[in-house]
Formats: sequence, structure tokens, C-alpha cells
Amino acid sequence: MNDTVKGNTVKNTKKVLLATMAAASMLALAACSGGSGDSGSGDGGGDGGLIGVAMPTKSSERWIQDGDAVKEQLEEQGFKVDLQYAEDDIPTQVSQIENMITKGAEALIIASIDGTTLSQVLQDAADADIPVIAYDRLIRDSENVDYYASFDNFVVGQQQAWSVLNGLGLVELDGTPIEGAPAGPFNIELFAGSPDDNNATFFWNGAMDVLQPLIDDGTLVVKSGQTDFEQAATLRWDGEVAQERMENILTSTYSDGSTVNAVLSPYDGLSRGIISALTDAGYAVGEGWPVISGQDAELDSVKAINAGEQYATIFKDTRKLAEVAVNMAAAILNGEDVEVNNETDYDNGVKVVPSYLLESQIVVKDNITEVLVDSGYWTEEEING
Repeated sequence: MNDTVKGNTVKNTKKVLLATMAAASMLALAACSGGSGDSGSGDGGGDGGLIGVAMPTKSSERWIQDGDAVKEQLEEQGFKVDLQYAEDDIPTQVSQIENMITKGAEALIIASIDGTTLSQVLQDAADADIPVIAYDRLIRDSENVDYYASFDNFVVGQQQAWSVLNGLGLVELDGTPIEGAPAGPFNIELFAGSPDDNNATFFWNGAMDVLQPLIDDGTLVVKSGQTDFEQAATLRWDGEVAQERMENILTSTYSDGSTVNAVLSPYDGLSRGIISALTDAGYAVGEGWPVISGQDAELDSVKAINAGEQYATIFKDTRKLAEVAVNMAAAILNGEDVEVNNETDYDNGVKVVPSYLLESQIVVKDNITEVLVDSGYWTEEEING
């Protein structure tokens, strides 16, 4: 697994698409690129063509930030943008992408809800010579995915595990063992992401690469016995589903007076549900409060880290991810080389998709200012407000 943003530039170009489109057609595209409802679509005011951007939902803070960043950066390069959110409804996302194709989109940037359900609409895109960039979530079971922009998600999973072990006093944040660390055992419960999201398995595999040896030697104990991905998975990354599962685990496994020492959570929204379940069960922040991981540096969870409720999150700078996806689209449409740094690890079941992977950072209370405030991602006022 490549965990750097360095690598060789791979020359994989396409012809400039729809370059002979008549001026009248371009005006028509500009008129129809505004989208509808709460899509946030807009007009870049430049001479570039229309690019469709499909995002999964506005129920997660991070996807709003992703959509805004992609749209803004595309418009800065002169493209027109049709940005749509499907509110985690697969038929809606399919319909939105179909409409983008009908409008004459010259490229598609897609963060899929379920990466296995887009084969037909992606074939329609291929038939119209429209390139497709999978955004953060790998689109599976289709040859019609040209590029993938994401983070090194196996490493993200490792970072989540390291953050849990750091909170238990076992390792440094980079995974280096701490001399004289406590022997344990520590009770830990495991949560995974949505089974229809390819990233979820990468997060899980990365985390278990770190945790499994400690489970095997008895340092960590999964008291519920739920150690398989299928048992830990949380459909649609739903915090309420995670809360209910945590409540069930506490009732069925910890009613004997034992306590949970740590919870592996792959996403901040799940972490907040887990925190609610623990609070309802009588746990209180302070002595005996479990170490809880997360991901995406959502504002509410950054506040929870400050308050001691959540131990850590993983910061994936969506501004940089948007920049990679936008540059990919611009390079394709301008007939230029497309930069990737991984051509081995992201097999979607039909092909290995050329990818560009970004680095992520662990955020704990002590480095919130350094990582999130100094980078301009959040302000002190937002975090402390």
C-alpha cells in the first residue's frame, strides 16, 4: 500500500472531448448547468464545458465541504458545474448522473453512494465519451472508471487503530510502541463503515492489521466476540445504527459490571452515536471513559475531542482532494498528462483504476490548533463556539 503523495506521473491522456461543440450548444449547456433543488449548482463564468459532480448526501458535513470545494475550484478554472446531492438514495444518484449526461457534461466526478450500482449509467457515459473520476469512494464492477482520487485508506485505518492504542498508552501516534506500556487486558469494541462503500474495507483492514496481533496475544479483548467486518459494519455510515448497536453490546456483554476501555470507530458520525450510547448507559467523561477514534474532523467531533468525549479523529483535507480531482478533470479535457501515484492497489473488480492518494493526519486534543486551525480548516472561534 502506497502511503505517500509522491510517485511517478503516469501518462494516460484522452482526446479533448466535445471540442467542436457549437457556440449555441455551449450557451444551452450554460443555461441548464444550474441544477435544481438544493444542488448548489452554479456557473463558473468561463469558457470551459460542463462538469457533473455527484455527491452522496448533505447529511454529513464533510460531503458539503467536498462539494463546495470541487465546485469552487472547477469554476476557478473556467468550467461550468452541475453539483448534485442524492441524500443517500441510489436511484436518485443514478437519475442525477443520467441528467448530467443528457445535459452534455464533458466529465463526471462521482462520490458514489454504493459503488456497485452505477454500471449502466457509467456505460452511458462511456458511450458518450465522457470520462469518469471516482471521488474518494472507488466505483466498483465497471470498466468505465478512468481515475480515482482519494486518500491512502489502508493507512487511514492504521491511523485509527494507532489513535486508539495511543489513548490506551500503548503506542505513539505513529504506531511506535511505548516502553513500559501497560499490559492490559483492555476491552475494545469494533465498528466498521458501510459494507457498500469500498473504503470501509480498506479502513477495516488497515485497523485490523494493527489490532489483530494485540487481540491474538490478549492485550485487547473484544468482549462481545464481534470481530468480523460483517458484524461490525454500519450501513450508510448511520450514527443512529451505530448507537443502537453500541447499546445492544453494552446490554448483552457489559451488564456484568465490566467496562469498555476503547471503541474503534471509523467515522465521526458513528463516534457521536457511540458516545450517546455510552452516556445513556451511565459512562461519564473522566476516569473510565473509553478511548474512541473517528474520521473526517467534523466540527462537532473536534469539539467532542476538546471536551474529552472523543479521543481522536483522522483529518483528510478535502480541499486537497478536491484539487486532485479538479486537476484530473482539467488534464483529461485539455489533453494533458494525468498525474497518479498508485497503479496497483485499487482493483474495482474489473480493472485496476489509476489513482492519486493523499496523506491523512491523526488529530488529538493536543494538536487541534496545529493541524486544523493553522491550516485554515477550522477557526478557533468555530471550535470553541
